[in-house]
Amino acid sequence: MKGYTSDSIRNVALLGHGGCGKTTFLEAALLATGVISRMGKVEDGNTVSDYDKMEIEKGYSISTSIVPVELNKTKINFLDTPGFFDFVGEVNSALRAAEAAVILVDASSGIQVGTEKAWNSCKQFDVPRFFMITKTDKENVNVDETIDQLKSKFGTSVVTLDDKDALNEAIAETDEELLEKFFGGEEFTDEEFSKGLNNGIAQGAIAPVLVVSSAKGEGIKEALEALIKYVPKATAKTFAAVNDKDEAVEVKCDAAGSNAVFVFKTIADPFLGKISLAKVISGKVTGGMELYNVRAEKPEKLPSIFFMRGKTQGEAPNAVAGDIVALGKLQLAKTGDTLCDKANIVKFPEVEFPEPSLFIAVEPKAKGEEEKVGSGLQKLMEEDPSFRLERNVETHQTLLGGQGDIQLNIITAKLKDKFGVDVQQVPQKIAYRETIKGNSDVQGKHKKQSGGAGQYGDVHIRFSPSQQEFEFSEELFGGSIPKNYVPAVEKGLLECMNKGPLAGCKVVNVKAVLYDGSYHDVDSNEMAFKIAASLAFKKGIVEAKPCLLEPIMHLEIVVPDEYMGDVMGDMNGGRRGKILGMEPQMGGGQKLVAEAPQAELFDYAIVLRSMTQARGSFTMKFERYDEVPAHLASKIIEKHKAEEEA
Repeated sequence: MKGYTSDSIRNVALLGHGGCGKTTFLEAALLATGVISRMGKVEDGNTVSDYDKMEIEKGYSISTSIVPVELNKTKINFLDTPGFFDFVGEVNSALRAAEAAVILVDASSGIQVGTEKAWNSCKQFDVPRFFMITKTDKENVNVDETIDQLKSKFGTSVVTLDDKDALNEAIAETDEELLEKFFGGEEFTDEEFSKGLNNGIAQGAIAPVLVVSSAKGEGIKEALEALIKYVPKATAKTFAAVNDKDEAVEVKCDAAGSNAVFVFKTIADPFLGKISLAKVISGKVTGGMELYNVRAEKPEKLPSIFFMRGKTQGEAPNAVAGDIVALGKLQLAKTGDTLCDKANIVKFPEVEFPEPSLFIAVEPKAKGEEEKVGSGLQKLMEEDPSFRLERNVETHQTLLGGQGDIQLNIITAKLKDKFGVDVQQVPQKIAYRETIKGNSDVQGKHKKQSGGAGQYGDVHIRFSPSQQEFEFSEELFGGSIPKNYVPAVEKGLLECMNKGPLAGCKVVNVKAVLYDGSYHDVDSNEMAFKIAASLAFKKGIVEAKPCLLEPIMHLEIVVPDEYMGDVMGDMNGGRRGKILGMEPQMGGGQKLVAEAPQAELFDYAIVLRSMTQARGSFTMKFERYDEVPAHLASKIIEKHKAEEEA
């Protein structure tokens, strides 16, 4: 692949609902430009774009791949993104490297959820957008009807490039002077028309519609030519960044500028090592060059640079501003990093990834492989930073968090395939708490005599509820217990707080007052008083009306109006939830603010997606602990006792 100047490079992300034809369009484009002699098929696992073993097995894209297409002395770097919603992180990273996006729409299906989500992603990242209607060769499709659907859903910005009247109206909307001229009935000059159209597309005010049949090869070259003509050049754009003083700066896309490279994706290959996909935003990079990693605050050598087309690697003697390149075996770089000249430090914003909405608990199938699991997952997180690995210190479980079950299943499958370690999903445990609702006054006495030195400790302690996690004080008088044993009593109580008498959970919100006791001149020691305190604790908590507490989560759920009834009914029904309020959203829909116990929310990401045809979304965070209803608490306590006895 020969080198291109900055002006002859276009970077375009392909978005859309799963199965809308992104990968097949690329096959048709490569065939039309002579790169391949025969089109591959997704179902046959032989396409250029879907080359990963897992993608071939599953029959769908799971990560973004780069496929350059060359035509008319111009290179279009296509970023083929997955259509499944679980992989939205891949879409976000691809949009950071693209100057425009093409939203593909299956003519036989029309607008789908993925079409809407792609449009919203483009708006979120302020990326110019095109529509491409695909699969027009299918029976009984009506392209005009699909175009009307797009206009109805997304507004007057949606236009076909052969509809002069609609184009004139859309162009007029982009400029005050042109609007005045349009309403005055004057014709635009060719220059005004061309400039207005390009500006409108760049601003996102005009979304042109392209029409293709990948299977028949119809409209492919015309679509590529339109993208070359209308996708904004990288050189026309400036990129927001901060300098070494944390001041906001704008970086021009200029091959003559200071070197600045943004890593937007990482590929973790157990055989080839780490590959960093990066966009050269400014300057010109070559293999062997040393750049400064701003996050790591260390210099980093670029051992090799190359271009990628699917899995094929092509030699790259250099890459200029505006181009997308692969960097081999960087030691420090992660997704979201900026590499630049140390003399001119700039840092671009990191890639935005959504918070995980679904967590599962996993454990190794084979004993003793915990370290291998952790190491493998850490490497996979380099490749996909949108999933999270957590270790719950209370339940001692390893938790994987992601956007849905498809993504998490892919991660566990990759763990086995790439790193040879197998995990199984296990029921997720809840970090319950125990506390007391009443008061108690108890004695804890430890006396042991078995020849030689004995042990003696005797304490009287009052227990009561507290606003603090643990509150301890002493009201001793008359030397009943020497002061030097008081810390041992507190330590003994604190150790007991880790495991309550009901279900072995952490105990919270307890006040303990040591007010009396006795000691022995010879047999008393710190250990004896620690044990006496623990005996008092176990007795005192049981006598002070202990109860079980569960974590309550705060949810913000965004749903279209038509699903409100189902979502509210589900939350108020079996989930023991409460709707706290509703807020209308810009652009339609409602945000529901709710609370529900964590125990009822493990499957919420899957259920909400099903209830709302994947149009609903939510965020969740811990709010507080509340008492578990008695009928549920008894089951939890019984289960714990059965496990203890087993």
